[in-house]
Amino acid sequence: MKNIGEVIAKNRKSKKLSQAALAERLADYNIHIGNAAISTWEKGINNPTAAQLLALCEILEIRDIYTEFIGENPLDPFRKLNSEGIAKVYDYIQLLEMTGAYNKETAKILPIKMRTMKVSLLSASAGTGNFLDEENFELQEFPESEVPKNADFCLHIDGDSMEPAFKDGDRVWIHQTEDLQSGDIGLFYLDGMTFFKKLVMDPSGTFLVSLNKKYAPRQVQEFNSFKIFGKLATELR
Repeated sequence: MKNIGEVIAKNRKSKKLSQAALAERLADYNIHIGNAAISTWEKGINNPTAAQLLALCEILEIRDIYTEFIGENPLDPFRKLNSEGIAKVYDYIQLLEMTGAYNKETAKILPIKMRTMKVSLLSASAGTGNFLDEENFELQEFPESEVPKNADFCLHIDGDSMEPAFKDGDRVWIHQTEDLQSGDIGLFYLDGMTFFKKLVMDPSGTFLVSLNKKYAPRQVQEFNSFKIFGKLATELR
């Protein structure tokens, strides 16, 4: 194995870089050292770490690391060729590339299908009976694969009442419909507040139920102002 410091010094000088200039270049690789550290490498007092050595090879354009730091590479196909022979090999490689017959297959990047959807400017806790009015939405594009087939709009959850399934800030997709069954999760309006809850209907009444057990169900009475805005969209493509 060759002396690492001597190899570094030889290549640094061939690039006409001072030790201070090399230290500055290493900073571009998030390696912050002084020229004194480089001096200790070149004198053989210390050796660079693996990360430092790789950065040095990049800066000094050392492409054949094995040959530079160890010696003749037994796997090097050019090891028995002179410069003229190596040039002919590169010429032949260029000819092969030009034919296209031996090129590597590259993955075809398919275009991502996008879908323009309405996004609510109001959170699920916004108190408005006019939640579905057009001025409460803006249009955004989403990858089609991220949007349920039956979704009409989306909004963001506010609070922890639907944890653990739905967390604060989560985006949920809603299918606009008034046709919900007991057990469905949907978006509702009740007496001045909008709720994202589970609808439960049983002989004792109609309730908006949180998945988080620390919140009590809200019963829907006959005298309440109540609307169904939509159902959680889950229809996959």
